[in-house]
Amino acid sequence: MKQLSPVSVMRLKVATFIACLVPFVHVSWGVLTGSAGADPVEALTHSTGLWALRLLLLTLALSPLRKVTGWSWVLRLRRILALYSFFYAMLHTLVYLAFEQSFDWISIASDILKRPWLTAGFFSFVLMIPLAATSTNGMMRRLGRNWQRLHRLIYPIAVGAVLHYFWLVKKDITAPSIYAVVLAILFCARLVDGRKGKSTRTPVSRPGAVPFVK
Repeated sequence: MKQLSPVSVMRLKVATFIACLVPFVHVSWGVLTGSAGADPVEALTHSTGLWALRLLLLTLALSPLRKVTGWSWVLRLRRILALYSFFYAMLHTLVYLAFEQSFDWISIASDILKRPWLTAGFFSFVLMIPLAATSTNGMMRRLGRNWQRLHRLIYPIAVGAVLHYFWLVKKDITAPSIYAVVLAILFCARLVDGRKGKSTRTPVSRPGAVPFVK
């Protein structure tokens, strides 16, 4: 299954799009029906943040997966996964701004500066904005090689997201530790791939393992 027909790729994209939307529908339904628990805002915050991180790491994992399996078609899913990661990160941020701070910008700024976990999360979200804004084929052509340089911000974004989760958890750090290990493995895979690329590089540039791309 190393190659798929265009029709199969399109079906896979549609299935991925729908699958990525399921967590949002699930938590929204829980909030609307009262089945999300005693604190629906907390449930919404936790779910959106967790899925933003999961989809971010899954996006980063596609290039190593392609290297191991030879499934080049998996790279066609990167844009969907990356933009959904941004979608959940945006919802995660909006829940904090609206329900926890009531858009009190002075209080928000003070909170971000005082709390490291908020600083890391805000840092990651802000860096995601230009990546999402330049994720189109048109922007890729306009920016040329600068597009690749810009989209390498995905790595500090992932570090900030993991730190945000790690510092947010007060007691049981099992879950954030797992995500940190996954990110470390992905970083190692990227470094190994980068070294191999240097030894076999030609004057013609090739696309890097950047997530916000088709």
